[in-house]
Amino acid sequence: MQWVCEMAVSDSQAAFRSLYLHYFDRLLRFASLHVISYSEAEEIVSDTFLAIWNNRASLPEITHFDTYLYSILRYKIISHLRTQTQRHVSLDELQIDFFAATETTPEDDLITQEEISRLNDAINSLPHKCKIAFKMVREDKMKYKEVAAILEISVKTLEAHLATATRKIREVLAGK
Repeated sequence: MQWVCEMAVSDSQAAFRSLYLHYFDRLLRFASLHVISYSEAEEIVSDTFLAIWNNRASLPEITHFDTYLYSILRYKIISHLRTQTQRHVSLDELQIDFFAATETTPEDDLITQEEISRLNDAINSLPHKCKIAFKMVREDKMKYKEVAAILEISVKTLEAHLATATRKIREVLAGK
């Protein structure tokens, strides 16, 4: 990736800013799946970018930057959760709006509100690992190998999670 090399070689803050803007929303969505508040997720993502900046000299050696970035984020989340003394909140208790950034007309909103709600309910009803795998592959368009490396599972296990997720979503949506 051009930004990574530029940032590593010339300490380019402009390249860092481009990298930040490119990845921030995806990393924030991933972090939000694991922590209770939005501000905690933002702080974890910021810490992740700080770690990238502080270790920029070693970035040219990284062959799979997305996997590297998500791994740092994952470890930051784990570290945060270890130090946290708050009660555990299930992901099923959190409402996630997967369509917040889509542009629709008011008529479309009225027509599809029920469908969006049913889809969100179907996705939220998935087991934790299936939900994470589904979001990373389907929404973030990540490759199976990258997601498997981030989640520390085999590609076959990831495929099983995705198959389970797809089947359960179809069952919920077919139940109308």
